[in-house]
Amino acid sequence: MAQIELENITKQFGDVKALNNVNLTVRDNEFFVLFGPAGAGKTTLLKTIAGAEFPEKGLVRIGGEIANHIESKDRNVSMVFENYALYPNLSVFDNIASPMRSKLYKKDEEFIKTAVDKVTKMMKINHLLERKPSQLSNGQRQRVALGRCLVRTPNVFLMDEPLAHLDAKLRHFMRGELKEMQTSINSTTIYVTHDYMEAMSLADRIAVLNHGEIIQIGTAQEMYYTPCNEFVARLFGEPEINILEGNMYTEADDIYFKVLNQDVLLHPAQDTIGALRDAGTNSIHIGMRGNDMQFAFEKPGDEWMEGTVYANEPIGNKVIMTVLIADKKISLTCPNDTVAEMDQNVYVKFNMTNAIYFNGETEKFITRNNMSRYTAKKEG
Repeated sequence: MAQIELENITKQFGDVKALNNVNLTVRDNEFFVLFGPAGAGKTTLLKTIAGAEFPEKGLVRIGGEIANHIESKDRNVSMVFENYALYPNLSVFDNIASPMRSKLYKKDEEFIKTAVDKVTKMMKINHLLERKPSQLSNGQRQRVALGRCLVRTPNVFLMDEPLAHLDAKLRHFMRGELKEMQTSINSTTIYVTHDYMEAMSLADRIAVLNHGEIIQIGTAQEMYYTPCNEFVARLFGEPEINILEGNMYTEADDIYFKVLNQDVLLHPAQDTIGALRDAGTNSIHIGMRGNDMQFAFEKPGDEWMEGTVYANEPIGNKVIMTVLIADKKISLTCPNDTVAEMDQNVYVKFNMTNAIYFNGETEKFITRNNMSRYTAKKEG
């Protein structure tokens, strides 16, 4: 396998800059996920590595070798697309064997049989070898497409949303299969998705893209707990993180916030005070995840804010409850046996121990409690 290095990659389609000065290193044997909204540049970046697109500026290195002028067929990469792109008239065996029979590889049939047998056993489709794609389920077709990708040993596997068309249960199952596959063959894999759960469950590291630029690179934990800005924070977690616009006040050695036009004083954790004082602004946005809040039917204390239940969304053994506080919708998670009724008055408390603080003017990350546990690498 090989390390992939991108240096100052820029790609433009007419007036649209699909990639803007992208710098990225994917380590040897790493499962690396490109994540972001539609139109962020994820697929273009993948095609640039594959050689299906050529950048106007910058260098692509595969295994230390500059690959800019190497054609796709000679880059020794294997790519799986969102659509399965199977040959409808060929059997499962012949679909998977097709790369080995191309003019580029010209492997003998005994070698091909051994290779197909190995990969189909690993993908648990060795009992389907004689079937045509029309006789397979969606999950089976996807495994055939993956098997065709895996049947040879390229420098890198490139996967463009390969699970996008599967139902939720099958996607969950196939994520496990992919991770097991990647571990067993020690492959360098670059995987594109817009599903944050897929990104977090599969990746050794994640790059968040938006408008052709890399916003942040880091582990799933870093993305969730120390997002470099509010945009990244909103991408990870369900319900979406609540961003509270607050004003910071200082009195002697104390700091407190007021949010949502309430008189309630919110006090940050002690180890965040230094960074908040140095932020250069009193406009602070406080990020609160849904599981970092509590609600009650009666007001237990001064730090609880009054609101009205706006919506309930049952999800298994929990409910995502949206509460309206001073015209701001706040989403929190609670057990499904304690949920309040629509339009009912409730009281909400924010757990400031887990708050994430952003600069209200730039929306960039400032600090959070227990920073020593999280070491985010911030870019852009």
